[in-house]
Amino acid sequence: MSIRSGLFIFLTLISIEFCSAQNPAPVKVQEGLVQGVFEEGLTIYKGIPFAKPPVGELRWRAPQPAEKWDTVLQANKFASGPIESWGSGEGKSEDCLYLNVWTPAKKADEKVPVLVWIYGGGFNAGSTSEPVYNGNALAKKGVVLVSIAYRVGNLGFLAHPELSAENPDKVSGNYGLLDMIAGLQWIQKNIAAFGGDPNKVTIFGESAGGIAVSMLCASPLAKGLFHGAISQSGGSFGPNRVTTYPGENMKLLSDAENDGLAYAKKAGVSSIADLRKIEARKLPGGGFGQGMAWPIVDGYVVPGDQYKLYEAGKFNDTPILVGYNSDEGLSFSPPKTPEEYISGVQKRYGPFAESLVKAYPAGETTVPKTARDLARDAAFGWQTWSWALLQSKLGESEAYLYYFDQHPDYPENSPKAGFGSPHGQDVAYVFNHLDTSNPEITKADFEISEAMATYWTNFAKYGHPNGEGVPEWKPFSSANPVVMHFNKVPKMGSVPSEESLKVLDKYFEWRRTPEGAEWAK
Repeated sequence: MSIRSGLFIFLTLISIEFCSAQNPAPVKVQEGLVQGVFEEGLTIYKGIPFAKPPVGELRWRAPQPAEKWDTVLQANKFASGPIESWGSGEGKSEDCLYLNVWTPAKKADEKVPVLVWIYGGGFNAGSTSEPVYNGNALAKKGVVLVSIAYRVGNLGFLAHPELSAENPDKVSGNYGLLDMIAGLQWIQKNIAAFGGDPNKVTIFGESAGGIAVSMLCASPLAKGLFHGAISQSGGSFGPNRVTTYPGENMKLLSDAENDGLAYAKKAGVSSIADLRKIEARKLPGGGFGQGMAWPIVDGYVVPGDQYKLYEAGKFNDTPILVGYNSDEGLSFSPPKTPEEYISGVQKRYGPFAESLVKAYPAGETTVPKTARDLARDAAFGWQTWSWALLQSKLGESEAYLYYFDQHPDYPENSPKAGFGSPHGQDVAYVFNHLDTSNPEITKADFEISEAMATYWTNFAKYGHPNGEGVPEWKPFSSANPVVMHFNKVPKMGSVPSEESLKVLDKYFEWRRTPEGAEWAK
């Protein structure tokens, strides 16, 4: 062998080793080979299709299995997010059913616990590519982090009599929830190839994502697809009604179908066939009903009133970790005057208005946090408190409840005086992605963030949040109603505004009576 040919072979081998060090070996999933990238000690895969593009005749249909591919799929960038009910549509597409994986595993047989993120956005917006949803920090704590996309807005939740008629189960709507279920089914079949454990999957989400988590906990279609559930500012335990409110968001299929008829009319067509011909971005925006598309009680994906389903023992019994933020009401157009507040309470709560205004009082000239907390508890606080009570009473698995109250202590002369933690603030803490350029971020914020990321990943690993380096988090029950408070340091405490919650509970109980149901029509 000549010196030149020997040198060529040597350099070729070095080149191959270098490439191998820079690029992981492709992973084989059911549809084909997937090429990820090494980054920060993890292997990351972005933009893996888990279903066919829901376009053309597949618009407003249940997701179908992804097509197989022959070449190696380069999974190195996020796919387009779903078309939203608002916004410019830039970077969005009707072809949106993709997922992403961050794995710390070095080989396929490691059986690492799996955390599956479901984004929020009011079921009308959201995508997996938001920087704060980067899964690197959580994956480094010893979990495989997966984020799944789903259809939102009318493309995700339109119900219509024609759509129900063409469906073998005679239902329509809830396509976004079916997308999540399809993503979880894909994970069951394929996550082992990424070093994940399909028998140790925990779903987690915030806002609409957290509400979806609760719906999956009561959906027979999701049974066995996950083994733990975390909901941040979520829950769907309010009764259905035609005119919806936060916390009472669910409509029956028949009412949603009527909304769908009105939507088609608004689009200027009289058939689903013609509606499918309209380019997605040219469909009427802003949802329907109250301007917001939303899941519905269809008797199939969502079998019924979730509170009643739990009372009947019809739920997927897994450990749950649920909670909400201290000043959620700050983020949802709070009333500006006491008169406006009282008028709104009277309109929504009718005969319970007086007792609720007393339980959640306004000032003489202001609408302080005590009044804003009614909106917080109706939409989130009562939902998660009730969920934890039902799970601890009727399930074999434990419930863990938290209250996120990490915020600056604003001085009395500040326009933010009395402000708590608004809706969505907790997400950056959980993902351990605090904005270091924010001058309000302190050492305590980083400590709370580290604790939350640890609790969440512990929950995925063990079915409970406890472990080395964090204070003990005791399970919640009616006999021991303890809550983890995230404020300066993690510490156990009592249920916030518990007596007020009990008054609100009476309202929801009455709403489930024939009298309350008739009143709400």
